[in-house]
Amino acid sequence: MPNPEVRFTVSLSIPEENFAKFEALVQQMVAGTQTESGARGYDWCLSKDRKTCKLIETYANAEAVQAHINGPVVQQLVPKLREIATVTNFEVYGDPGPQASQILNQVGASIYSIWHGIQR
Repeated sequence: MPNPEVRFTVSLSIPEENFAKFEALVQQMVAGTQTESGARGYDWCLSKDRKTCKLIETYANAEAVQAHINGPVVQQLVPKLREIATVTNFEVYGDPGPQASQILNQVGASIYSIWHGIQR
């Protein structure tokens, strides 16, 4: 049985003058995602110079991905994020489902199917 988890990695570039706004918005996004039952991980990793950030997201399954995409974090806060930071790379690992795949493709995400691996 394949692993139903879906993972995202999102790379962002942050202009120095926008860092305070970025930090405040990230805190709102973490709080919002924390309420989603299918969200298993939502980690923001910041470079030492605070100019680049990686968001690593893990969802229980395709249904959890769809709920996240339709939820307030993506619908209300991601547009604000895109005003103050630039997405430089967006990768999805696993099967996010057909509806989410279509949306993710439209925003430039590369989707990778799990090919080999282990599950526990």
